[in-house]
Amino acid sequence: MYEPIRTKSVHTPADHADDFPHRSREEELDIQLAGHLAALLAVTDELGLGEAGDRIAEQVARLRGAPPARRAGLTDAAPDTLHRRAHALAGRALVVAASRADTAAAILAAERMDAHTAAMTAPPPAAATGTTAPAPVRLVGAL
Repeated sequence: MYEPIRTKSVHTPADHADDFPHRSREEELDIQLAGHLAALLAVTDELGLGEAGDRIAEQVARLRGAPPARRAGLTDAAPDTLHRRAHALAGRALVVAASRADTAAAILAAERMDAHTAAMTAPPPAAATGTTAPAPVRLVGAL
């Protein structure tokens, strides 16, 4: 009544499953961590934080095997916005570094989170704004 299926199902494993490259979990985490750190590097360079950028670039180079391209693509964003973005990127890098047990990258990411938190909570100089300083910004969950 029915003709048998003559073609292979899409659910059938491929004949040559080894034809495409597979990456280990560690390799995937290395790639992810390098990406988060490279994004953090871009924001750090935009903020003009040279020494911190150099330290981040060293970690990216260690993970990728080659130094990252560095070019400060200016977005004309407010420094507070850039510090928030950098804090979030450093947090993501910290999570990945912790999951792959990369102590050097985890310490660097935690230091950058602290530095950006301090930059966000520091009141602007009253002389520069001509007004009284606003209340410091507190991050949700920050101590």
